Amino acid sequence: MVKIHHINCGSLQRDPASLKVLCHCLLLEDANGLALVDTGIGVQDILYPLERIGKVTIDQAGFNFDRSDTAVSKLNNLGFREDEVKHCIISHLDPDHIGGLADFPQATIHVSAVELQSFLTGDPRYRPQQLAHQPLLKIYTDFNESWFGLTAQRVVLNFESAVYLVCLPGHTLGHCGIAVQQKDKWLLYVGDAYYLRDELFIADHPVNELAALAAMDNKLRLESLKKLEILVQAYRREIELFGYHDPSEFK
Repeated sequence: MVKIHHINCGSLQRDPASLKVLCHCLLLEDANGLALVDTGIGVQDILYPLERIGKVTIDQAGFNFDRSDTAVSKLNNLGFREDEVKHCIISHLDPDHIGGLADFPQATIHVSAVELQSFLTGDPRYRPQQLAHQPLLKIYTDFNESWFGLTAQRVVLNFESAVYLVCLPGHTLGHCGIAVQQKDKWLLYVGDAYYLRDELFIADHPVNELAALAAMDNKLRLESLKKLEILVQAYRREIELFGYHDPSEFK
């Protein structure tokens, strides 16, 4: 069974009065190598923030730049080397999720075809500099499997545990969650399908306005949120889920 490490790879805070949110990634440890689930803010982002992210995005999202919060630093603290990371599994290609990719140039990047297509349209929310190192891409197009009733595709890793990309569109058009098998249970990372877990239970939560503004398709975002709400109610014993930003979920 793959061993899961929860690692925080950055933080965002728009102003001192606002909530400081995290970049909650996963490190999957398997006998056949390591895999990162999203990569947070990277070393290159810290060295060249304006070139890689841009002042507008930095100010709007409230990027904090701390080298100790990079995936490289967290891996090293756990006793691993960068070249042991064989795969990076990506929920979507927003800059706060993929800044660390350039720190693992040998890794295969697993991403949905819809998300990559969106990235290549020139939409200003994406930063093409973050794929400028031309990594090897494994692109998923079929999504012809079902994971607890949700459209999914198994990720090709050759790991002991099954890992799936799970379609949760809305925040971006190709946005996916990542499900990791743990014996008879599952851990589901939902990315930015919600910003705060309370969105699952409080329809008029104040963060909904921000989430709607950031969504490429808000109708799809709300549909994905509803699917997660049903999943929590129906499979609370089988599935543990968490999002990328909520600091209350990082333990």
